[in-house]
Amino acid sequence: MAPPQPAISIETAIAVATTLGVRSMCVIVPQAIGGAALSPAFATTKRSTSLSGVLFLVGSIPSPASSAIHLGPIRVTAYGLMIGLGVLAAVWLAGRRAEARGLATRDEIAGVAMWAVLGGLVGARLYHVATDWDRFASDPLAIPALWRGGLGIPGGLLGGVVAGLVVARRHGIGVRPMLDVAAPAIPLAQAIGRWGNWWNQELFGRPTSLPWGLRIDESNLPSGYSPGTTFHPTFLYESMWNLGLCVFLLLLDRRRSVRPGRLFMVSLGGYFAGRFWIEGLRIDPAHVVGGLRWNQWVSIAVVGVVAPIILMDLIRGRRTGDVVDGVALNMGSTDEHVETGIS
Repeated sequence: MAPPQPAISIETAIAVATTLGVRSMCVIVPQAIGGAALSPAFATTKRSTSLSGVLFLVGSIPSPASSAIHLGPIRVTAYGLMIGLGVLAAVWLAGRRAEARGLATRDEIAGVAMWAVLGGLVGARLYHVATDWDRFASDPLAIPALWRGGLGIPGGLLGGVVAGLVVARRHGIGVRPMLDVAAPAIPLAQAIGRWGNWWNQELFGRPTSLPWGLRIDESNLPSGYSPGTTFHPTFLYESMWNLGLCVFLLLLDRRRSVRPGRLFMVSLGGYFAGRFWIEGLRIDPAHVVGGLRWNQWVSIAVVGVVAPIILMDLIRGRRTGDVVDGVALNMGSTDEHVETGIS
């Protein structure tokens, strides 16, 4: 028998958010389910004239049969492939944004990104190892085995940003403009990379009866759960959250309503706000302090730092008249504005 599932108020919020975000995986039916059981496949029902409603029906999300993709004799680890695709998408977006601002060429951004990715991988792996040391203490040779999964995004952000900014400065690219260029590109990479967890059947949430619950192979089930149990697909929640964050940042930047460097802070705050509640759903082993998982405390710390800064900017902008018709003027940074094309 599986451990009892606690009643959580967040279920309703997840239901609304997920049904709005995964329309391609759902069928819209104008009726009530009437207590009918959901089939494992995509469900369809007949139209009802007595009851009306909108229900997105998905039997469940299957897990892949293998964590690798075979291209003839070549075996490609799906986890690494997802990370690689995420990096390519991020470099493409950041390169376009940099060229549009006259900040740098796409080749220069690609060069910065190469070192940022390396720094991010090192930082992410070290963070994961440090926060899950019990797993590696008896098997230190597993530390460099990135293809098995195990990257901590907080460490990846720190390592990637530091490495990227060091290289950017050597290319004569300003710190704040570079951060703003990268702000929406980073969550785009994370939105794609998170699908690596689906391929590896890892880092899912607690059991759920929601129609998009994730099916896990019996060989990968945590102890104490019976076959057929479905779990919150936290990889999907975080992927959707990051994709929405990317779109939001692009729209915000188009309005030019934040000061140089602040778009990156909005990105950090937005990511860790989502990470807080998604992390709370996960059941993989983690250090717990005061009833919260370690990464939830990290999320609180980051949001606690960036939120007051953004709020003070908004208050100061309104008081000093920096914000005109919804556009924040970059007072006190005219030289950088002219040189980089950032407004």
